Amino acid sequence: GVNQPAGLLTFVTGGANADAHPGGNLTVVEEAIAVDALIDFMYGLGAAYRQNATWLMSSLTAAALTRLKDADGNLIWRESLIVGQPATLLGRPVEIDEGMPGPTAGSMSIAFGDFRAGYLVNDRYSSLRLLRDPFSNKPFVHFYATKRVGGGVLDPNAIRLLRIPV
Repeated sequence: GVNQPAGLLTFVTGGANADAHPGGNLTVVEEAIAVDALIDFMYGLGAAYRQNATWLMSSLTAAALTRLKDADGNLIWRESLIVGQPATLLGRPVEIDEGMPGPTAGSMSIAFGDFRAGYLVNDRYSSLRLLRDPFSNKPFVHFYATKRVGGGVLDPNAIRLLRIPV
């Protein structure tokens, strides 16, 4: 929206409403969801970013990936046996974000990368404003809080997106 932080999916290559980034836009790879495609997608990310990389997807996409098996019949999705540890996909942690699209044709359902290096959340601590309103709802006092927050891609080489073909 207007005057809102730019989300991760707005920085894509060739999108009609893609925001321009000085370092280029995020790389979008079009592949079907399969074991070999996910391995190629993962190793397509630079080695410097891959060591801290995380998968990002919705619950529906995660549900589709839990059924995938490698050539030996082993599931590539591993649920964590330790409380507080994320599940892993091909040895890398998985984060679930319902803001990501589901596994439908033409959608960018999976992101993989080092999000700490690739995306910046600008949270201004000094910008919190409180407004005391003792008049609107007697005998109660309402407080209105506003805060300035921004976000955007910092390093487009640190994150890749997987688009499911149509």
